Amino acid sequence: MNAISRLLKPRSVAIIGASADSRKTAGRPVAYLRKHGFAGDIYPVNPRVDNIDGLPCYPDIASLPAVPDVGIVLLGADRAHSAVAELSRLGAAAAIVLASGYSETGEEGTSRQAQLIEAAGNMRILGPNTIGLVNLTDNIVLSASGALEMKHFPVGSIGIVSQSGGILGSLLSRAVPRGIGLSKLISTSNEVDLDLADFVDYLAEDEATQIIALYVESVRHPEKFRAAALKAASAGKPVVAFKVGRSEAGAQAAVSHTGALAGADRMYDALFKQVGVIRAQTFGDLLDIPAALVTGRRLLGNRVAILTSTGGAGTLVSDSLGVSGFETPAPDADTAAALRALQTGNHAALDRNPIDVTLAGLQPDLLRGAIRALLASPSYDALTIIVGSSSLAMPELMAGAIQDCLPASDKPVIAYVSPHAPDVAALLTQRGVPAFSAAESCTVALAGMLQHARWQAPGSSAPDTSIDLSGLPGGALDEAQAKKLFSRFGIPCTGEKVVTTPGGAEQAARAFNGPVALKILSADILHKSDVGGVAVNLEAEYVAARLTQMQAEVQQRAGILSQRFLVQEMVTGGTELILGMHRDPLGTAILLGMGGITAELFKDTTMRLLPPDGQGLSSEEAAEMVRELKTWPLLDGFRGRPKADLDALVSAIVAFSQMAAGLGDRLLEAEINPLFVMPEGQGVKAADGVAVLAEVCE
Repeated sequence: MNAISRLLKPRSVAIIGASADSRKTAGRPVAYLRKHGFAGDIYPVNPRVDNIDGLPCYPDIASLPAVPDVGIVLLGADRAHSAVAELSRLGAAAAIVLASGYSETGEEGTSRQAQLIEAAGNMRILGPNTIGLVNLTDNIVLSASGALEMKHFPVGSIGIVSQSGGILGSLLSRAVPRGIGLSKLISTSNEVDLDLADFVDYLAEDEATQIIALYVESVRHPEKFRAAALKAASAGKPVVAFKVGRSEAGAQAAVSHTGALAGADRMYDALFKQVGVIRAQTFGDLLDIPAALVTGRRLLGNRVAILTSTGGAGTLVSDSLGVSGFETPAPDADTAAALRALQTGNHAALDRNPIDVTLAGLQPDLLRGAIRALLASPSYDALTIIVGSSSLAMPELMAGAIQDCLPASDKPVIAYVSPHAPDVAALLTQRGVPAFSAAESCTVALAGMLQHARWQAPGSSAPDTSIDLSGLPGGALDEAQAKKLFSRFGIPCTGEKVVTTPGGAEQAARAFNGPVALKILSADILHKSDVGGVAVNLEAEYVAARLTQMQAEVQQRAGILSQRFLVQEMVTGGTELILGMHRDPLGTAILLGMGGITAELFKDTTMRLLPPDGQGLSSEEAAEMVRELKTWPLLDGFRGRPKADLDALVSAIVAFSQMAAGLGDRLLEAEINPLFVMPEGQGVKAADGVAVLAEVCE
C-alpha cells in the first residue's frame, strides 16, 4: 500500500493539537472520526488533556503507542513544521496540515512553506491550508469541515478533488439534498506536495470511483496532470473540471497576434479538450454533469425526446436544447403510431415533440408505455422527462414508473422537475434518473455526456529529423527570414523578392507579370500595416514611386529609415487564416483562426497543445481544428464559394506544429498571418510571417 493509499485508507490516525471541545475546529476531527464510524485507531495529542471522548490523549508525538498512517496537524503555521518533522521521523505515511499562513500570504508565508517541505522529508503532505479529506466509501473522515455535521451522506461513485477547502464543503452540502452519491472528497489547497494530478491518478484506479470532479484554480504540473487525466480516460472514468479565473487577462504577445488570442484561460480549454476533461462552465455544472455521467449511459447523438406533463416546461427544455445545438425532432411514423396506440381518449398530444400528456393525468401505464416507445425509437438518442406538479402527491409512483423502464434501453434518461420539489428530484436521482431543477441544467448534462462519448485520444506526428536547422539566426526574424524558416518545413509561401532600391523594386514587380504587394522588410517593425509599411495591388509602373513614399511615411510614423523592401506576388481567391504558436506554463499551443488584420477583432480561433514528448499534431487533430472554426463554412463551399484545399491546409498545420516541436525552446514565437487557403487542388500560401528565435549561447 503506497503513501496515498494509506492517506485515503489509514488504519490509524493521530490528531496533533486535538481539542476536547467538539464545537471547536480542533475538536472536530476526533468527533467526526467517531461519529462516522472510523474502525481504526485514533490517537489524540494534547499535553493539557488526559482523554478526549473516552480516548486516551497523548502529551506529544513521541509518546504515541504506534506509528500512525496519517497525522492531522491542527497547530498554527509557526509550529506545524515541528509536528511534521516528528511524524516523518516516526515513519508516518502522510500528514494533513490545516494551518493557513503559507504561500497564500506572501514572502514570509512562502518561507514557512519551504520549511514545511524540508521538515516532511520522504513523508507526503496534504495541504497546507487544507480542510482535509473525506473517504465516504470507507467511513473515514479526516477533516474539520463544518459541512460534516450532517447525519447522513449518500455514498456513491463521484470523487471530488478541490484546490479550495471551503468549496469541498460547499459541494458536499449541495450533493446531499440532491441525492448525489460521492465516494471521496479531497482538498489539496496549497499543494506543497500532493496535488490535483496525484489524486486524479489515484481515483483512476479506485474501484469505488467512476466519475472525477475537479475544482481547479491552477494546474501546477501540466505534464503530470495530462498523464493522470489520460489514465482516467483510458480507464473509462470521465473527468469534469470547473476552472476559476476565466476573466484573467491572457499572456501579452511581444510581436504576434497569437499571444493575445491564446489567453491563459484558452490554454486550459485546449489542455482539457485534449485529455478528455469536460469543462464545467458554471459551479452548478460541476455537480450536474457528473450526476448524469455516473449513470454510465452513453449519449451517441444529439436527438432528444421530451416527454412532458406540463406544456410550458417542455418548451423551456426544448428551447434550451435547441440553443445548444441539440435536435428535438417529431416522432417517426412507427413511434408516433406506438404512442397513439397508448391513448384511450383525446387528452394527450403524443405525435409531436415535446410529447405532451398534460391533460392525461398521472397515469403510470401511459407513462411507462410512452417511455418505452421513445427509448425504442431510432429517432432519439436520449429522453428527457418533465416531472410536473402532479408528481408532488405521489412521487414514488412517478419515480417507480420511470425506473421500471430503464432496463429496456441504455440510452440516457434524465428528468426536469418543474415545480420546486427537491425531495422529488433527490428520489429520482437515487433511482438512477438524474434530475435537475433548471431546464438549462438538462442541456448541460446532456452536452457533457455527448462530449464524453465523442472524445478520442489525440494522435501525434514525429518531426522530420532530416530538416537542416543549422545556421538559424537568433532574435526576431524579418518576414523573408521567417518564411524561409517555414519553407524548410514544407509550408508553401508566396513568391517574393527582397529589394533595396526603387529601380530594383520595379524590376522585381515586372517579373511577376501582374499586381504585386510592396512591404517594408524589418525585424524591428513586425506589424507593418500599422505604420504604413504595406501597399497592395500595385502595378509595376507605380512600385518605384510607392517605395519612396512608403520609406518616408514609415520613417515619420516609426522613426526607422527602412533600407530593405519586399516585392511579393498578390494572392487572390483564397480564404485568409492565421496559424500561430504560443508558449505558456501549460505547454506549447498551436492556434488556428480567421486571419488578416481582423484576427484579434473576431477571435474565431481554436487551439491544440503539442504533446509533451516533442511530437507535432496529427492530421486528424489538424482537420478537427479546421472544422471547429465558426468560419468553417467559408472553407466548405458556403453559398457557392469554391471549396478550399482542406488537405493542403491540414498539411500546413501539421508541418507548422512539427516546426514548433522540432525547434522546441529555441522557437519563442511564430505566426503566419495571413495563410491563404486556395480553392481545392491549389494549395495554401503563407503571405506574411513572424518568427522569434532564442539566441544561441556559444
